[in-house]
Amino acid sequence: MKKIVLTLLILILLLSATAAIIFYATGWRLSFNKGRPDLSGTGLLVTTSNPDGASVFIDDHLTTATDNTINLSPGTYNVKIFKDGYFPWQKKLVIEKGVVAKAEALLFPTAPKLESIANLGANGPVLDPSRTRVAYTVSSQSVRKNGVYILDMTTRPILTLQSSSTQIADDTLDLFSVAKLTWAPDGSSLIASISAQALSNYLLVSNSFNQTPSDVTATLLSVTSSWDKIKADREKSAMNSMPSKVRILIKENFKIIEWSPDETKLLYEASSSATLPIIIKPRIIGPNPTPETRDIKRGQVYIYDVREDRNYKIKDSIDEREKITWFPDSRHLIYVHEKKIDIMEYDGQNKTTVYAGPFLDNYVFPWGDISRIVILTNLGNLDTVANLYTISLK
Repeated sequence: MKKIVLTLLILILLLSATAAIIFYATGWRLSFNKGRPDLSGTGLLVTTSNPDGASVFIDDHLTTATDNTINLSPGTYNVKIFKDGYFPWQKKLVIEKGVVAKAEALLFPTAPKLESIANLGANGPVLDPSRTRVAYTVSSQSVRKNGVYILDMTTRPILTLQSSSTQIADDTLDLFSVAKLTWAPDGSSLIASISAQALSNYLLVSNSFNQTPSDVTATLLSVTSSWDKIKADREKSAMNSMPSKVRILIKENFKIIEWSPDETKLLYEASSSATLPIIIKPRIIGPNPTPETRDIKRGQVYIYDVREDRNYKIKDSIDEREKITWFPDSRHLIYVHEKKIDIMEYDGQNKTTVYAGPFLDNYVFPWGDISRIVILTNLGNLDTVANLYTISLK
């Protein structure tokens, strides 16, 4: 009998401890209000930063450091994350009882390092579909050094940034140094279009030196048609993976500019003015706290988050002098405008100017591991050829 009672007591204690841990983990706290015990619910705020070790201010009060979880009473808080040498991150967050909110800050240095990545000169750089390589031409050197080059922006170990470019064609046969480059949808090859005396087109493989490039001028239409079909099939496949209501939403209202790298968000221009219906019911608990915009206007630029069924306005419009593209982490956008390079969160918050020096046109490409940005610049010296440089983001 005693053994049974003891077993029951142990079981009750274990169940009580488990329940207490669950209640604590979900934000419930026991306090004493006017001498009486009071069990009240709180919310959880998880704070992270890159780089880590940043200070977290809650309503201007230094509260903790990043990579920590804070219990807060339900309400709206101004959360600021700051680290010396970096631009601050700031956002208003709504804390709800029993809900985990996240403050994930990507911090950018106030004095980024500018470093040369090519010293032969560079023309017309083009990003490949995988967003990990840039093709460009060189025209300021000898015949052997002139031609087409590939800059590899993967995270593989490299001795120096200078060694990350490889030549795939020279000028011994044709004028590749002045070619216009176009990538194949799979990145395995590219077309070099040359308008010297008459337009000629050559197919170049991208992973090795092209000793005898293939002249595809006569069959160019067939090659580009096959490439267009590959692109269309991929877009169709991406659309078919979406729920039917999302497909209808996109088809009726969106002019797609670019999918995020992880294919969970859409950068788009509204093709018509409309009110977006709510697709996910009931709504997701603990989503991005930034207020969304369901009423869209034709011509304005938005981000639609497919997973959370939330929509954010980015800009009233965009013209050919500007460029908006995804950052590799699928959580940020690069916005090139007015001779400045900004990075902002996908909901339009925390827009930070990371570079305001000289660069040419909209030749701005993010490095694959988000550690830097590649630009084309002559550093404002019109007497020198433009080269590729990196802007450090760490």
